[in-house]
Amino acid sequence: MSGFIAALLWVSLIVFVVFTARKIRQYWKTPAPLKIPTTPAPVTQTGVVFRMAREVVLFESLFKSNKWIWVFGWMFHLGLLLAFIRHLRYVVESDSFMWPVISNVIVQSFGQYAGFAMVIGLLGLLARRVVVERIRYISSPSDYLMLVMLIIIGVSGLIMSFVNHIDVVQLKMFVIGLFGFDFQSLPESGALLIHLLLVVVLMLVFPFSKLLHAPGVFFSPTRNQVDNPREKRHLAPWAAEKYNDHVDK
Repeated sequence: MSGFIAALLWVSLIVFVVFTARKIRQYWKTPAPLKIPTTPAPVTQTGVVFRMAREVVLFESLFKSNKWIWVFGWMFHLGLLLAFIRHLRYVVESDSFMWPVISNVIVQSFGQYAGFAMVIGLLGLLARRVVVERIRYISSPSDYLMLVMLIIIGVSGLIMSFVNHIDVVQLKMFVIGLFGFDFQSLPESGALLIHLLLVVVLMLVFPFSKLLHAPGVFFSPTRNQVDNPREKRHLAPWAAEKYNDHVDK
């Protein structure tokens, strides 16, 4: 079973990296022929950088749109970030640069309880899809399944942290062994098995799902464009070539 899980993790990681990178390349190559920033928008490139930072870190547009959805969305993403940092202890050596500080300040103080914020946020987002009629109307089965899968991942992680503790040292040996193709035995835990299998499914479906909004937000022309249509004519690269040829003639 340990070898099977190890093989699944490697396959899912390869699929995740390759197809996510392929999708990002597609986003990068897709032309933006129109100047369509959501106004009021920054008039300088520096302003765009700060706007994107506020959007990614604080979910500024969601905060302006709906406060209670923003609370649950931000709780989930913050909890996910802290949980991810906490999971680094399985792959980072304890004496690595700055890791002792990160471990003591973030992992021990906040990371252990990040799962609660993550699950509560997800439950709120699931309730939104069920309760709010206009959101329920546009929701597909995959939207519900994705939320349920993330909730089970969070709950199974909380079970291992607070209910049925696992051998953390053995788990770390298994994870480190993955990178050296030296497969070790997994701790015996049903919650861990469910947790890892759902993480495998998550990585496999990520490049083909709505979860691609994570990298996609950086390529949204409504967010990443400077609001300067009068100062500078906006032309996509393919259109610029034709325009220049026409001017030369």
